[in-house]
Amino acid sequence: MKIFGFAGYSGSGKTTLIEQLIPLFTARGITVSLIKHAHHTFEVDQPGKDSYRHRKAGCAEVLVTSSRRWALVHELRGAPEPPLAEQVQRMSPCDLLLVEGYKRERIPKLEVYRAEVAEPLIHPHDENVVAIATDTRLNTALPQFSLNATQDIAAFVLEHVGLVGLQRRDS
Repeated sequence: MKIFGFAGYSGSGKTTLIEQLIPLFTARGITVSLIKHAHHTFEVDQPGKDSYRHRKAGCAEVLVTSSRRWALVHELRGAPEPPLAEQVQRMSPCDLLLVEGYKRERIPKLEVYRAEVAEPLIHPHDENVVAIATDTRLNTALPQFSLNATQDIAAFVLEHVGLVGLQRRDS
């Protein structure tokens, strides 16, 4: 399983970019999964639904399953957040595991930078940033891509992780 990250501040366009890249990877027959780091609390089940009610009542884990999908919600209940490496172990095998967030993790990552967000650049202080997708020209030796250059970004990611020649016929 190859791992590649996307880091940037809120509002920079990480989710939108990843959403556009995934079909480019899957069109090549590459199985793609994703770990997204969220800040603080977030809800994946809806208030009023049975799974939400059971979790709020005190369940440590709630697994919801159907003929189309399943989801597991695990409440930390004050325990420390598991590190990325531990979360990676929970994932089913895939060709490419994308990681959104986790700015400080020591994985290769593309910085998504939008000038209007007005946050500092990550790459000057993080040697794991291997390229930048941006809406402006930056003074750096790292490869730079326009935020809209999804084909070029996809090719770069596949080259960087060593999946450039992978093209499955069985998918």
